[in-house]
Amino acid sequence: MRLIRLLAGIFGFLVGVIGLVWIGQGTGVFPYPRSSFMIDQTPWIFWGLLASLIGVLIVWASRRFRI
Repeated sequence: MRLIRLLAGIFGFLVGVIGLVWIGQGTGVFPYPRSSFMIDQTPWIFWGLLASLIGVLIVWASRRFRI
């Protein structure tokens, strides 16, 4: 069961990092790759916030609950 908690924590961390990248691209702070359709597009800020929140919740749940 410790393996499941570890994998859930890693998955949540990756989801959170992906959300931060989406926020960076949506705001134009992280314009990579230059040809990305996400750069300076405000909907990606919202989706990035949502993904980051979900990632944090997954990490919290993986550490809080005994699976």
